[in-house]
Amino acid sequence: MTKTISPLDVRDRLGDLLNRVALNGDEFIIRRKGKPLAAMVPVQVLERMREAARVLSLGVLDRPRPGMSQRMADLLADQEKHASRKSVRPRR
Repeated sequence: MTKTISPLDVRDRLGDLLNRVALNGDEFIIRRKGKPLAAMVPVQVLERMREAARVLSLGVLDRPRPGMSQRMADLLADQEKHASRKSVRPRR
């Protein structure tokens, strides 16, 4: 079960929370003013999520599109690649 915690709880209990995540598989949603900011999950969960997203993406890309040329498919894939890279860059 996923538990909700505040950023202040994270600051005060980071070591304990990390142990609970790593050793017990606990999951936490960090909320500020009722809005979710981040999640703490075991690394294995994150890796499974990434693999599932990759498999799903490959499945979508492998589906033939009637009437779409290879050139157009390549262009769309390139645009999506660049858009996804922009969305994960940290703010400065």
